[in-house]
Amino acid sequence: MIRAFDALSLPMLRWLDPEDAHRLAIRGLRLLPPARPRPDDPKLAVRAFGLNFPNPIGIAAGFDKNAEVPDALLRLGFGFTEVGTVTPKPQAGNPRPRLFRLERDEAVINRLGFNNDGADVALRRLAARAHHGGIVGVNVGANKDSVDRIDDYVRLIETFAPVASYFTVNVSSPNTPGLRNLQQASALDDLLARVIDARERVRKNAGDSPVLLKIAPDLSLADLDDIVHIARSRGVDGMIVANTTIGRPTTLREQTRLKEQGGLSGRPLFRLSTRMVAETYVRVEGAFPLIGAGGIDGGGAALTKIRAGASLIQLYSALIYKGLGLVDSIKADLVSTLLRTGRDSLSEIVGADAPTITAEDWPA
Repeated sequence: MIRAFDALSLPMLRWLDPEDAHRLAIRGLRLLPPARPRPDDPKLAVRAFGLNFPNPIGIAAGFDKNAEVPDALLRLGFGFTEVGTVTPKPQAGNPRPRLFRLERDEAVINRLGFNNDGADVALRRLAARAHHGGIVGVNVGANKDSVDRIDDYVRLIETFAPVASYFTVNVSSPNTPGLRNLQQASALDDLLARVIDARERVRKNAGDSPVLLKIAPDLSLADLDDIVHIARSRGVDGMIVANTTIGRPTTLREQTRLKEQGGLSGRPLFRLSTRMVAETYVRVEGAFPLIGAGGIDGGGAALTKIRAGASLIQLYSALIYKGLGLVDSIKADLVSTLLRTGRDSLSEIVGADAPTITAEDWPA
C-alpha cells in the first residue's frame, strides 16, 4: 500500500506549491483505509522516557501541526508521532510563500511561524483518538503576540497532559522573533522550572507526562553546556537534537534559494545535527535519552545518528523526496545491521561513536 501511495503521490505533489502539496498529503492520509500495521521486529523496540516504542522512527513536529492524522501515520509504520507545534491561540503564521524546496540538495527552507489552529482544535482531536493507543507527543510553543510566553507553555502542559504521550518544549524555531532567546540560561531555567512544576501539578489526574526540550543546531558549545546543565538540574526527561538551522552550508547547490529566510532542514543539516547529538550525548552522561533529528534520509543516516547518541530518531524533510516507504526501508536496514553484528537491540550501539564524532573537525 505504501509503495502504491508513494508512486501515485510523489510525482504529483512535487509539481505543486510546497505548502499546497503538504495540505494535499494530509488530506490523502485522512482518506487512507484503516489497516493494522505489520508488527515490528522486537529488536527495534526502544524503552525511553518511561515509554515503550515499537520502533525508533518518529515523524517530527511540523508535519501534522493540527493533530489530523496521528493514527494514519502510526498505521504506516512510524513508532511514534509528534503533533504541533501547537500554540494556545490559533495563529496564521508568516505570509506566504514561506516554504521552499531545494530539490538538488534534498532540503527545505521554511519560515512558517507556528501556523496552527490553536490548542482547542488539537485537544479535541487528540481526546477523540485517545483510546487508539500509540505514542503521540505534543510539541508546544508560544504565540507570537503573547505577553508572557512562558505562561503559554505552562497552560499548554496543563491542557494537554491527559492526552499527550510526551511533551516537546519548542524554544528553537527560528521563525518566531525572539523565541530562541528562551534557550539563554536564565530564561530557560525559569521556563523549565515552571513547565516541570505544571507537569507535577497535573500528574495525579493526568498521569506521567515526560517533558522533552528541543534545541537548535546553531548553539555554541558553551551555550550547550548551560542548556544541558539546566535540563538535568530541572529534571527534564529528554532532549530533541536538533531543529532547523539558520546557517547555509557552502555545499548547497540551489543558489537561488539561499536568500530565503527561515530554517533549513533535510540532507544538508545532517552533519551539523549529528555533531550536536554527539556533543549533547557526552554532556548528558546518561541522565536521559535523546531523539536525533536532522537530515535522516536512509538506514545509514539513521544508524549514524543512533551511534552518535540518539535512542530515537525523527524524519520529515526526507519524506518529501523519498516518500513514506522510507520508514520501512530504514527499519529493514536497522534490523539487518543488528542481525549482522549479533546484537539484540539498538540500545547496545547508542552513543558508540560519540567520542569519535566530537573529536572531528567542526562541520563546515
